[in-house]
Amino acid sequence: MANVFDTLKERGLIAQLTHEEKIRELLEKEKVTFYIGFDPTADSLHVGHFLQMVVMRHMQLAGHRPIAIIGGGTAMVGDPSGRTDMRQMMTKETIEYNASRFKEQLSRFIDFSDGKALMINNADWLLNLNYVEFLRDIGVHFSVNRMLTAECFKSRLERGLSFIEFNYMLMQSYDFLKLYEKYNCKIQLGGDDQWSNIIAGIDLVRRVHQDEVYGMTFTLLTTSDGKKMGKTQKGAVWLDKEKFPVYDFYQYWRNVDDQDVIRFLKLITFVPMEEIKEYEKLEGAAINEAKKRLAYEVTKLVHGEEEAKAAQKAAEAVFGGGGIDANMPSKTISEDELGEGLGILDLLVKVGFIPSKAEGKRLIAQGGLYLDKEKVESFDLKITKESFKDNVLIARKGKKSYLKIELVK
Repeated sequence: MANVFDTLKERGLIAQLTHEEKIRELLEKEKVTFYIGFDPTADSLHVGHFLQMVVMRHMQLAGHRPIAIIGGGTAMVGDPSGRTDMRQMMTKETIEYNASRFKEQLSRFIDFSDGKALMINNADWLLNLNYVEFLRDIGVHFSVNRMLTAECFKSRLERGLSFIEFNYMLMQSYDFLKLYEKYNCKIQLGGDDQWSNIIAGIDLVRRVHQDEVYGMTFTLLTTSDGKKMGKTQKGAVWLDKEKFPVYDFYQYWRNVDDQDVIRFLKLITFVPMEEIKEYEKLEGAAINEAKKRLAYEVTKLVHGEEEAKAAQKAAEAVFGGGGIDANMPSKTISEDELGEGLGILDLLVKVGFIPSKAEGKRLIAQGGLYLDKEKVESFDLKITKESFKDNVLIARKGKKSYLKIELVK
């Protein structure tokens, strides 16, 4: 079996590492326990977490043991990394609920049976710490001068860095120390914005135990022009289908830029590299085949094969034949709500297809709004019961965003 290190490197996943040759040798010769942390700052994981979940799966498939740390303790403080302001403080109850949702989502992706992976909440050791003892045992190993040079703090110094956030690095470092002591965890993995925190944890283990542990970070999921992936007009791209519907999730990946599709196939799918190299040869409209494969594979990983096939079928029905499919996004409006008729802009705002009337007017002015294949020409178009064919009206904005509006009693 190929060394998983070579797999990660070939697919472009690795951003930085502390000891390249030693890490490669370790992953070649041993079954290694490693960890990645997830702070439960929302009630669902999102696309920003997804690449790290893919890495965990690559590592587990190669025989290594993942520890998923749910940051029930660190989330009480909030990670300043990549932030221009302080995170909103959350209650303990909210954090516990979010943590339970993370566990459910990670369990669909990583095999936790028979000790093949562990899921641990760092609240177990962080929330009951004696502060003075922690300062004496752990804080003594940290240089404030050195901490202030870390990227996660440097970017915040001008705007203000709270003392509570300054403790975050110590807490994450303590996680690594605890996991090393209890589970012989030797590698911490994370997004590239976690580099400073990972280095601090490695240094703490060295100072306390005089032992060497390692760190590796991964490429942040960005577009070819450097924009962070995972945001749409509707907000974050969540992995929870109740927060971000499966069809929309499929379409999100189906609509990536031509320049990004091959890189994303490498980064966030398990499509063999030999097949991806064939997709690399495609040009022009043929690139759409690679996009369809990307959308299907990512949707299958997150939501399962059945949901992925349904989303694919719906997309083909809508975009291929202009038909209607049961799985396409839909909203209902009652006959009472419709009354004697609603203006087109009022209707589309009501069902959530456009965020505002101003946005609707912009779409109409640019010729980008359609009802049942007919371009909407007037801001004042009135929609009545007779506008619905078999109680269904299909709205489209641009080329690829559809909504089935169903009239109900």
